[in-house]
Amino acid sequence: MNSTDILQEIPAKTFVIIPAFNEALSIDKVIAEIPKGAAEIVVVNNNSSDRTALVAAENGATVLDEPKQGYGFACLKGLEYIRKKEPDIVVFLDADYSDFPEEMPQLIAPIALGNFDMVIGSRALGERERGSMTPQQIFGNWLATNLIQLFFKVKYTDLGPFRAIRYSSLLQLQMEDQTYGWTVEMQLKAAKYGLNVTEVPVSYKKRIGKSKVSGTIKGTVLAGYKILSWIFKYALK
Repeated sequence: MNSTDILQEIPAKTFVIIPAFNEALSIDKVIAEIPKGAAEIVVVNNNSSDRTALVAAENGATVLDEPKQGYGFACLKGLEYIRKKEPDIVVFLDADYSDFPEEMPQLIAPIALGNFDMVIGSRALGERERGSMTPQQIFGNWLATNLIQLFFKVKYTDLGPFRAIRYSSLLQLQMEDQTYGWTVEMQLKAAKYGLNVTEVPVSYKKRIGKSKVSGTIKGTVLAGYKILSWIFKYALK
């Protein structure tokens, strides 16, 4: 696919899944900036104690409740919901307004216009606002992507959450992670099954509110452990 190719509209069978935990201050902005044309915007309320679910519903999203805490749990809940709707493409997007939802056409284009199965939105390749990623996030991404290249001979620059994947390819991956390892599991399995994967540059800004993962010592440690455990699990197979 030529990088100058432009996606004129979001394919009709595109579903957007947004895991959300206490993101009442940002979820309306995320929904508002998603380009028109997607079949459905699905916000998975992941045991929030604020008005996340109400704000998302007021702004036109389908809201699902997943009381089991964990990014993977929320993503799996969203996939369970869309299973009977015959989706073609699934986009995953964070609820904290750190991504730029209007860049979704660039993310989907290699799938819709080309022959790619999965597209990672790379913050490393794109424009990143100073302070939008913590030092531990930057180091963790560097370490994980370099280990993946060392063990699996696949070059990634980021484990960014903003991503699109062909639904049939996603089914092939048989995703199972329930917490912090969701993104790295997807990328490792994509390499294992030989999916045609590319990265596109995406912009990134400071999130609204405090991160539940990189903003705490516990979250940082657990996320790092989960990511590395997935890498070594597959490296030792």
